[in-house]
Amino acid sequence: MHGKFWVTTFLDIGVAAILIVASIGALGNNVVDGQMPGIQTGEIGPPLFEELIVYGSRTETAASALPGSAYKIGAEALALTGHRHIADALVRVPGVWLSRGNGQEHLTALRSPVLTGAGACGAFLMAEDNIPLRAAGFCNVNQLFEATSELAGRIEVLSGPQSVLYGSNALHGVINVVSPSYQGDSDGSTTLAVEGGSHDYYRTRLSHQNSKWYAGFDGVRSGGYKDNAGFDQQKLKLRHRTKAMWRAGELNITTTAALTNLNQETAGFITGNDAYQDDSRKQENPNPEAYRDVRSQRLNIRFDYRPDSATQWVFTPYLRHTEMKFLMHFLPWQPVERNRHYSVGWQTAYRYHFDQQFTLHLGLDGEYTQGELQETQAAEFSPTIPAGVHYDYRVAAQVVSPYAALDWQVNDMTRLSAGLRYEWLSYDYDNRTASISPCTDGVVCRFIRPDDTTDGYSNASWQLGLVRELGSVHQLYFNVSRGYRAPQVTELYRLQSGQLGSELNAETADNVELGLRGSAGHWQYTFAAYRMEKDDVIFQNSARQNVSGASTLHRGLELSLHWQADNKWYFDINASYAKHSYDSNMDISAVSIKGNDIDTAPRYTGSAHVGRRSTGEGFFAGSSVELEWVYLGSYYTDPQNQHSYRGHRLMNLRWQWQAAPHWQLGLRLNNVANTDYADRADFGFGQERYFVGEPRTGVIELNWHR
Repeated sequence: MHGKFWVTTFLDIGVAAILIVASIGALGNNVVDGQMPGIQTGEIGPPLFEELIVYGSRTETAASALPGSAYKIGAEALALTGHRHIADALVRVPGVWLSRGNGQEHLTALRSPVLTGAGACGAFLMAEDNIPLRAAGFCNVNQLFEATSELAGRIEVLSGPQSVLYGSNALHGVINVVSPSYQGDSDGSTTLAVEGGSHDYYRTRLSHQNSKWYAGFDGVRSGGYKDNAGFDQQKLKLRHRTKAMWRAGELNITTTAALTNLNQETAGFITGNDAYQDDSRKQENPNPEAYRDVRSQRLNIRFDYRPDSATQWVFTPYLRHTEMKFLMHFLPWQPVERNRHYSVGWQTAYRYHFDQQFTLHLGLDGEYTQGELQETQAAEFSPTIPAGVHYDYRVAAQVVSPYAALDWQVNDMTRLSAGLRYEWLSYDYDNRTASISPCTDGVVCRFIRPDDTTDGYSNASWQLGLVRELGSVHQLYFNVSRGYRAPQVTELYRLQSGQLGSELNAETADNVELGLRGSAGHWQYTFAAYRMEKDDVIFQNSARQNVSGASTLHRGLELSLHWQADNKWYFDINASYAKHSYDSNMDISAVSIKGNDIDTAPRYTGSAHVGRRSTGEGFFAGSSVELEWVYLGSYYTDPQNQHSYRGHRLMNLRWQWQAAPHWQLGLRLNNVANTDYADRADFGFGQERYFVGEPRTGVIELNWHR
């Protein structure tokens, strides 16, 4: 087995070398100062640790001050990747894997296995400009397709528990999509790009920005690789910034609106051992009737007031609405679900520098949400799964959450930090059906609608950190933290098999992390080791009842390494080793699973990129080329560790050419080696199941920029 691994790895590297030479040889060697329109040189690789990031304190904080792992995908990397799915971009971050479903669907792993289940998505906080995409308690496994990542200025990933500054759901980490920055020139710049590619893929992007305004639109129509599996998607973002002097201080007001729409035909799993390798079945869609329609609208206004150099006040009120309708094709009886929620909320932050040593952060966040869900079925499947309304409920949720943090610059070499948050979350549940069960009398129904009730959760999270300078270019950091996530609405009120009520505790995670980061010559690096214990894990047992009380253990190593020479060649590696295991027996198996790997948790993941930029004279002046190698290790597909997927290695090629002063031509080839692979492998209902990965595909882009 190991021999085969190394043989195929060396073959991959050999093909990669040939492709690099063939692609780069024509770019030329004469380099002069300059950069391509709309692209900032030097951002393709991992973030420089001294660069600023938008952190949960709602204020810009230097990454070098953070006692934890923070990664950035910059504007140039996003432009070159041109991701059709956000998974294409996040592969650049160690410890992150988005397991793709069909179209824009996905499941998330962030220092974790791929988590499934009604509320497992609550373990991750997905945000845009620091504001969660969804309300606490109302997560969705696919929630990142509501982000405007295609129009982003950068994407940030904060790994490990981040509850102190983000609250519930930031258990394993945060993915934060950040809007583009403003141009200093009042005339601004305009970009229009059109794309066409394999499987009837067409895309249009239009943006304009100046010193006050940003407007961006991204629209996609895709026929899909599989039969009856296309999608249409539109995303719009508008931003306006204004400055004013108020009481001798500077007040910045930034208004941001984002709208998204997705209409998708959804393909289901194909079944059978290694079915993803069968050419005759790769385009098979066993659920041509499946669909998913999603809309979201968000509006926020950020007031940033700095009365003096030591003080900063930030107040950000926001509105949120999202709604979704889809056929639950993954269930044999295929009901239809409709869900929606409306939110009004605010975030506040106060930062004060006492002197050169101490900085105080205070904040009070709050949110009110009205959410609802209906599940209906057109035809009877069985007496226990009848036609009609299965669930119809409404939930009003309220959150109030203060936090405080203190940074202490002990001396020139050492920085300490501590933070604490306390959160009150309440649910007011209203069952809008006439009875507890939709089944006829005497039938033990699969679906149970509990009586009206009110539930509340109060949770504390904390963090202690240290950053130690090792000379002028290296840092050691240490962090201990606790995060939590409250039970989600669907875990509490979407009950089955006679469970009239659920008494669930909030999940908690205790994390210890040690890291080293720095630079040496042309090299930059980040290395982290972590150990996290999760308690009161919520799951659905073998009787299909939602319970809590399980434990899991998560240990890992992460490496981000970047090399760049003279603004021409660059090379980076992002690698992760992680072991995610059951730390207690859970009633999901007839045999003991304690100590087993959690299913869908590859131990090895990573990617490597090698590329070159040329802005010299000649036909290929202003060109960039990059070869990407993506590695996903093998993983078990069931808790008993009796079935597995062997993993895969993929290569992707990207090229951009500045054809004229305002025109750019791009080419992207995915899965260059035409490898057979599965985006997701699973074992369910007694059989192997797969979402098939696309074969070799190509996209051509024409970009006009002024």
